[in-house]
Amino acid sequence: MAAAPRKGGAHYAVLAGFLGWTLDAFDFFVIIFLYDTLAKQFGVSKQAIIFTTAATLAFRPVGAFVFGLLSDRFGRRIPLVATIVYFSLIEVGCGFAPNYIVFLVLRALFGIGMGGEWGVGASLVMEAAPPRWRGILSGMLQSGYPIGNLLAALAARFVLPAWGWRPMFWIGALPAMFALYITLKVPESVAWEQHRAGSMGEVLRTVAAQWKRFAYLVVLMTFMMFLSHGTQDLYPDFLKEVHRLRPALVANIAMIYTAGAVVGAIIFGHLSQVLGRRKGMMCALGLSLVIIPFWAFGVNVFLLIAAAVLMQMGVQGAWGVIPVHLNELAADSARGLIPGFAYQLGILFAAPTNNVEFALRGRFGYQWALAGFEVVTIAALAILLWRGSEAHGKSFIKPV
Repeated sequence: MAAAPRKGGAHYAVLAGFLGWTLDAFDFFVIIFLYDTLAKQFGVSKQAIIFTTAATLAFRPVGAFVFGLLSDRFGRRIPLVATIVYFSLIEVGCGFAPNYIVFLVLRALFGIGMGGEWGVGASLVMEAAPPRWRGILSGMLQSGYPIGNLLAALAARFVLPAWGWRPMFWIGALPAMFALYITLKVPESVAWEQHRAGSMGEVLRTVAAQWKRFAYLVVLMTFMMFLSHGTQDLYPDFLKEVHRLRPALVANIAMIYTAGAVVGAIIFGHLSQVLGRRKGMMCALGLSLVIIPFWAFGVNVFLLIAAAVLMQMGVQGAWGVIPVHLNELAADSARGLIPGFAYQLGILFAAPTNNVEFALRGRFGYQWALAGFEVVTIAALAILLWRGSEAHGKSFIKPV
């Protein structure tokens, strides 16, 4: 019989991981509503501001490696606390940035904290969750990302017009104290205690021994990043430029389709518990694929809203399976490092997504740039999932 997670630990772990990822996502997505504002503030081009998102994404693997390694050697809880405190402080600093160079450096440093939080938080949640609930809890955890986007849209709708862009960054740190409080209540992972590595070198040797699987996960995550960032980061700008929608309306639309993303993450996360991880993801990708023509070429606001909701249900539906899928495929003694590091290396390789799509926009137009990029991405993901493997229902805890 397997040892059970400590009583009361699972719901605290889920809440801690969810809040941490929500806050992280809010702090990242704030900037996509400020491209024009920040370009004017710092006297640079919009392309230069878009580049700061690439800098954030590029530095996320550093955080995943450092904090993931620490979590496999010393436990999940303290590294998770450290990442939340770190990215909160950096986010406050972004609101005080006096010029573009300082802002760019701070956004890169923010990426380190953002990169560390996901891997540590996901391993803590998945190790605390009963196996039969992993799928839906994986979706709930990952739904923190679109909820962070939703909160950023709310801030763009109400905070930006009233108080300007700097408070948009300052408020991102305020809820961190609650997340910190929840994190401190979480008991340490039983699975980590059972499989604890004797040294950091042992963790790295475990990863090296699984290099083929690790490489596969990196490629998978690269295309998953193409999927999410390719459909989210420039879409508000697309709505303003192509359809001439007012910023307030764009923020409202973002809130609506982000709500759809939350629903999709939970639905397809649960579906993966029934069908398996890869089939659950492929169903979600199929939904996104068929909706692309309406999402990119919709002729009125109502069609665009409906398509954007369904698109993000599919995109975040596939993402809702990722926490559990990566954690089940990871080695027991390196579960803090492998999922998070693979995830964030995918971010590194996909970091130019916004710049690539923006450049394609100049050659083919915004609509064809977004649509073509995502069709290719979804096709590649379907092949990767079909050829890949899964460890659905794998036990993380040794029998006692």
